[in-house]
Amino acid sequence: MTYTTAEGRQQILDMLADAIDEIGSALAFIGEAYEQLDERTAERLEAELFGAAQSAYGAAKRTHTSFAERSGLESRAFELLPAPAPGSGAKALIDGAAEAANRADELLVELQDSMLPVEVGDEELRAGIAKTRELLGNMRPRARELVRTLGR
Repeated sequence: MTYTTAEGRQQILDMLADAIDEIGSALAFIGEAYEQLDERTAERLEAELFGAAQSAYGAAKRTHTSFAERSGLESRAFELLPAPAPGSGAKALIDGAAEAANRADELLVELQDSMLPVEVGDEELRAGIAKTRELLGNMRPRARELVRTLGR
C-alpha cells in the first residue's frame, strides 16, 4: 500500500493518540484502585504503577505534540477518561490498568513494526516511542505482583 508522507505522518499521530488514550485508561483504573486500598498498599500502587503510567502518559503526549508540530499537522488535545465504576474491586481495577497499559504497548509495537516512524518519522519520534514503551514495559509484571499480595 502506498501513502503520501502527510498520510503516513497522520497515521503515526492517530496510532500514538490511541496508545495515549489507553495509557489514560490505565491511569483512571489506578486512581480508582488507589481509593479502595489501605494506605500501605495504596502507597505501593503509587510507587509501582502510577509513576510509570504517569511518566509514560507524559512522554507519549510530548512525543505526539512535538511530532505534530515538526510535521505541520494538528496535535490532538488529550483528557484523562473518567474513572471506572468503583464497584469493580481493587484487584479488577489493577488488572484493568495492566491490560490498558499492555494495549498501549501493543499499539506502539504495531507502530514501530509498521516502519512508518522510519519512513516518514524522525529520530525524536522514534526515541519518544521507545521511551514510552520502556516506561510501560514493567507495568504488567508489577501489577501481577501487587495483585498477588493484596490482602496479605
